[in-house]
Amino acid sequence: MQKNQQSQESAEALAVQALAFVASDPELLPRFLAISGIEAHQIRRAAQEPGFLAGVLNFILAHEPTLLRFSQETGIAPGEVGSALRTLPLGNDDHERSA
Repeated sequence: MQKNQQSQESAEALAVQALAFVASDPELLPRFLAISGIEAHQIRRAAQEPGFLAGVLNFILAHEPTLLRFSQETGIAPGEVGSALRTLPLGNDDHERSA
Protein backbone atom coordinates (compact mmCIF):
# COMPACT_ATOMS: atom_id res chain seq x y z
CA MET A 1 0.00 0.00 0.00
CA GLN A 2 2.79 2.42 0.86
CA LYS A 3 4.47 1.74 -2.51
CA ASN A 4 1.22 2.53 -4.35
CA GLN A 5 0.84 5.76 -2.39
CA GLN A 6 4.44 6.70 -3.16
CA SER A 7 3.89 5.90 -6.84
CA GLN A 8 0.78 8.07 -6.96
CA GLU A 9 2.62 10.91 -5.22
CA SER A 10 5.46 10.62 -7.75
CA ALA A 11 2.96 10.56 -10.61
CA GLU A 12 1.23 13.65 -9.21
CA ALA A 13 4.57 15.45 -8.91
CA LEU A 14 5.39 14.60 -12.52
CA ALA A 15 1.96 15.82 -13.64
CA VAL A 16 2.46 19.09 -11.75
CA GLN A 17 5.77 19.51 -13.61
CA ALA A 18 3.91 18.88 -16.85
CA LEU A 19 1.29 21.47 -15.91
CA ALA A 20 4.00 24.03 -15.17
CA PHE A 21 5.60 23.20 -18.53
CA VAL A 22 2.30 23.76 -20.35
CA ALA A 23 1.47 26.90 -18.37
CA SER A 24 4.83 28.49 -19.16
CA ASP A 25 4.52 27.96 -22.92
CA PRO A 26 2.62 30.72 -24.77
CA GLU A 27 1.61 28.31 -27.55
CA LEU A 28 0.72 25.24 -25.46
CA LEU A 29 -1.32 26.98 -22.78
CA PRO A 30 -4.06 28.34 -25.07
CA ARG A 31 -4.31 24.96 -26.81
CA PHE A 32 -4.57 23.15 -23.47
CA LEU A 33 -7.23 25.57 -22.24
CA ALA A 34 -9.24 25.19 -25.44
CA ILE A 35 -9.08 21.40 -25.33
CA SER A 36 -9.84 21.15 -21.61
CA GLY A 37 -12.61 23.73 -21.74
CA ILE A 38 -11.35 25.69 -18.76
CA GLU A 39 -10.15 29.26 -18.45
CA ALA A 40 -6.73 30.27 -17.16
CA HIS A 41 -8.09 31.55 -13.84
CA GLN A 42 -9.74 28.16 -13.21
CA ILE A 43 -6.55 26.06 -13.39
CA ARG A 44 -5.85 26.02 -9.64
CA ARG A 45 -9.37 24.90 -8.83
CA ALA A 46 -9.45 22.41 -11.70
CA ALA A 47 -6.16 20.88 -10.54
CA GLN A 48 -7.95 19.70 -7.39
CA GLU A 49 -10.46 17.67 -9.40
CA PRO A 50 -9.96 13.93 -9.94
CA GLY A 51 -8.67 13.29 -13.41
CA PHE A 52 -7.29 16.77 -14.09
CA LEU A 53 -3.65 15.78 -13.67
CA ALA A 54 -4.25 12.71 -15.83
CA GLY A 55 -5.68 15.07 -18.43
CA VAL A 56 -2.51 17.14 -18.34
CA LEU A 57 -0.41 14.05 -19.00
CA ASN A 58 -2.79 12.94 -21.75
CA PHE A 59 -2.30 16.35 -23.35
CA ILE A 60 1.49 15.96 -23.25
CA LEU A 61 1.32 12.40 -24.57
CA ALA A 62 -1.07 13.25 -27.40
CA HIS A 63 1.53 15.26 -29.33
CA GLU A 64 4.92 13.58 -29.76
CA PRO A 65 6.91 16.81 -30.34
CA THR A 66 5.47 18.22 -27.10
CA LEU A 67 6.28 14.99 -25.25
CA LEU A 68 9.84 14.99 -26.53
CA ARG A 69 10.37 18.66 -25.66
CA PHE A 70 8.92 18.09 -22.18
CA SER A 71 11.23 15.10 -21.73
CA GLN A 72 14.26 17.03 -22.94
CA GLU A 73 13.57 20.05 -20.73
CA THR A 74 12.80 18.06 -17.58
CA GLY A 75 15.03 15.01 -17.99
CA ILE A 76 11.98 12.76 -17.59
CA ALA A 77 11.90 9.84 -20.02
CA PRO A 78 8.83 9.75 -22.30
CA GLY A 79 7.91 6.30 -20.95
CA GLU A 80 7.75 7.69 -17.43
CA VAL A 81 5.01 10.08 -18.52
CA GLY A 82 2.85 7.16 -19.69
CA SER A 83 3.56 5.21 -16.51
CA ALA A 84 2.62 8.20 -14.38
CA LEU A 85 -0.61 8.61 -16.32
CA ARG A 86 -1.67 5.04 -15.57
CA THR A 87 -0.99 5.61 -11.86
CA LEU A 88 -3.22 8.68 -11.55
CA PRO A 89 -6.97 8.64 -10.87
CA LEU A 90 -8.86 8.34 -14.17
CA GLY A 91 -5.58 7.82 -15.98
CA ASN A 92 -6.00 4.18 -16.82
CA ASP A 93 -8.25 2.14 -19.06
CA ASP A 94 -9.70 0.07 -16.21
CA HIS A 95 -12.79 2.23 -15.79
CA GLU A 96 -16.08 1.55 -17.49
CA ARG A 97 -16.77 3.52 -20.61
CA SER A 98 -20.17 4.76 -21.62
CA ALA A 99 -21.53 3.33 -24.85
